[in-house]
Amino acid sequence: MGYNLALNMNDHGFSVAGYDKSKDKVATFGKKANKREIESFSQLQDFIDSLEKPRTVILLVPAGLIVDEVIAELKPLLTDGDLILDFGNSHFIDTTMRMEQLSKNKIHFMGIGVSGGEAGARNGPSIMPGGAQKDYQQIAHMLDAIAAKVDNEPCVTWLGIGAAGHYVKMVHNGIEYGLMQLIAEAYHLLKVMGNLNNKKIHEIFSKWNDGRLHSFLIGITADIFTQEDSLTGTDLIDIIKDNAEQNGTGAWTSEEAMALQMPVPVIDMAVAIRDISAQEEDRIISDKMLKGPGLDPDINSYDNLVSDLEQALYFAFITTYAQGMALISRASQKYEFKIKPEEVVKIWRGGCIIRASILESIRTCYKDNQDLKNPMLDEKLVSELTKTQNGVREIIKRAVECGIPVPAFMASL
Repeated sequence: MGYNLALNMNDHGFSVAGYDKSKDKVATFGKKANKREIESFSQLQDFIDSLEKPRTVILLVPAGLIVDEVIAELKPLLTDGDLILDFGNSHFIDTTMRMEQLSKNKIHFMGIGVSGGEAGARNGPSIMPGGAQKDYQQIAHMLDAIAAKVDNEPCVTWLGIGAAGHYVKMVHNGIEYGLMQLIAEAYHLLKVMGNLNNKKIHEIFSKWNDGRLHSFLIGITADIFTQEDSLTGTDLIDIIKDNAEQNGTGAWTSEEAMALQMPVPVIDMAVAIRDISAQEEDRIISDKMLKGPGLDPDINSYDNLVSDLEQALYFAFITTYAQGMALISRASQKYEFKIKPEEVVKIWRGGCIIRASILESIRTCYKDNQDLKNPMLDEKLVSELTKTQNGVREIIKRAVECGIPVPAFMASL
């Protein structure tokens, strides 16, 4: 991501310097940069000396102790007014602590959530900055330039004071967990209950992506069903291991929601299922011991399955986004972040992993009512949920009768 962000910045007229302890990585970086206005260093002092004052340093390292270690190396080399930007997935509590500690040395610090992966970093991510508004103004022109654009509007804005940016990114990732679990359950139902092959499931997801479920996650899910494994020649989807790792942000969202007494049941369930997926040995044993009802021939029918499932996903997507947004609203009040929910939804419409057409409807809710605490209390979305609730109820009933787990759909209902 760091290399791609450097290219993105340089494409928009900014000179960039990069640092890594590995001389091999620095050499590779230099070769790829070619004749661009990008420099690379393996000595930290040389890197710092290359920057204009007041310096702006971007960190792109894994969350946790390594962030503190890098800051500790940087601090003696920085001077009053320099600005450090943490573009990683740091916990918002850590971000708050680092802001306080660095302010004693008159070094400025911002926590900035970035979503979009390597491709987003190169072509335009969604960017979620939090911290002092004055610090944001110093870098706003650069962030505007490199961010994704929707209707010519950059998918970046100052979200609020303190660790607001990393808090919003944490919840973004929690929502992502929920949506991915719902998609996985939909796939399971089509594959097992519908007895459909991968080509047909690809067609269904592609059609959904052309409608109201249009989103980045639905789109890339449709693509995976036609992806061939280069080693075996079989469909890649059929040989992917059923074991999902996690980087902690989903669990942080659940923990934070419990602390603030704001229920996020779809996200909670998504975290729990990832935990279960990691317990492979126990799952294999329990599969032989704990038997469900199995498929009922009368239930194993394609009739109405696809239409009910489309309704169920739409219903559950709305509730998942709503749970995340309600948590952000509660946290903004608790921690005095001063986050404007409409601004959050606005910058999620492009570049990020959870971008979806549904977000435009949610944005309209907040635009019409800035005091809205939960999108599910908006009359327009109430109407959408009412119209699609039968789909999710039918899906849950049929899944239970067939012994197919749909815990995220249940949680959404």
